[in-house]
Amino acid sequence: MARSSIYVGLEIGTSKICVVVGEVRSDGAIKILGVGHHPSAGVRKGEIVDAETAQTCLHDALVKAEDRSDVMVKNVFLAVTGAHIEGLNNRGTIRVADDQTEITEEDLEEVKEIARDVSLPKENAYIHSIIQHYYVDGQEKVLNPVGMLGQTLEADYHIIHGVKTRIQNAIRCVREVPLEVEDIVFGPIAASQVVLNREAKQQGALLIDIGGGTTDYVCYSEGAVVASGCIGVGGDHITNDLSMVLKIPLARAERLKVEHGSANVNHSAEGDVIDLEADSHFAGSKIEKRLVSEIMAARLEELFMHVRENLDAEGLLERLGKGIYLTGGTSLMRGIDDLAQEIFEVPVQRNELASMSGPAALFENPQYATPVGLIRYAQLLEEQRPRAGGIGGLFGRIFGGK
Repeated sequence: MARSSIYVGLEIGTSKICVVVGEVRSDGAIKILGVGHHPSAGVRKGEIVDAETAQTCLHDALVKAEDRSDVMVKNVFLAVTGAHIEGLNNRGTIRVADDQTEITEEDLEEVKEIARDVSLPKENAYIHSIIQHYYVDGQEKVLNPVGMLGQTLEADYHIIHGVKTRIQNAIRCVREVPLEVEDIVFGPIAASQVVLNREAKQQGALLIDIGGGTTDYVCYSEGAVVASGCIGVGGDHITNDLSMVLKIPLARAERLKVEHGSANVNHSAEGDVIDLEADSHFAGSKIEKRLVSEIMAARLEELFMHVRENLDAEGLLERLGKGIYLTGGTSLMRGIDDLAQEIFEVPVQRNELASMSGPAALFENPQYATPVGLIRYAQLLEEQRPRAGGIGGLFGRIFGGK
């Protein structure tokens, strides 16, 4: 029996938990059948800190998604994040046997294993091993070396890894709902499936996903992933800065950020004042709009500089032919694209989710790039992997066998 063309993406974020049910049509287009989301609790910086509370929020989001899609969800593709997740590049090289006439599938598997054989911290596990390019006797960017003649086969891989127990905690939380985890995906890898088209990946693009508690990024060049990582700073930190500096409650700081905030200081004229009305828990206050922008811009500048320094170390900024794409809930902030362009000195744009139908207005929102991207990722994975035993390796790596 053929597998169902319905897939479910799950993102357990710092600010919200989101379940998206999507159907892959025969022409490859994705129809969104339903979504369920619920404010997060028990999650800090993208990681589970209170499993029971997080499960309650997940259950509420799941029920909404099932009701709206009329689908009973059993399996999900799970986005993972956290400042413990890192990416690195590595090359594997093998010498093809002298009596061998051409490169075989076995050679490909051998060079892949050598490329993946990197020294990770003992507490870490692989999340992704992504091929960048093959080389045959020095010939660059060979797409498929199987069947070619050559004496030396090389493979460049991008490896994404993270702390095993932290990934286990996320998977266990989902399993106890109960749901089965089909696969885990680093958040920006999923989001890039719907935010970046083939041209952007080929010409060079950096996707920055700014959520409530973390900022994830992935960089593409010549069609391949060349850098990735996660920084434990997000929109909640901006809210906290506003609360501390202006001495206002967190809830009022969040509202101030959303309703009046801008990351571009020039958006505010000297003397512009925001009047925060009093309530039962707050005496009220008058705040300079320019000061609000300065506080927000300072935190975002620190964040963008951190990402820039990581890319500068690899010489990647000059390879961003298509520039930077901002996504995630915090990317909705006014002036954030202006600030990012000033820091990175390349064109910056906000994402639009393409090739989707269904409740489209909802999914044009960059907050949903990751869970919708999980649907596309699932579709591509299904096209590429054998029908049997597609994900056995995942739980071997993460759980050490069943």
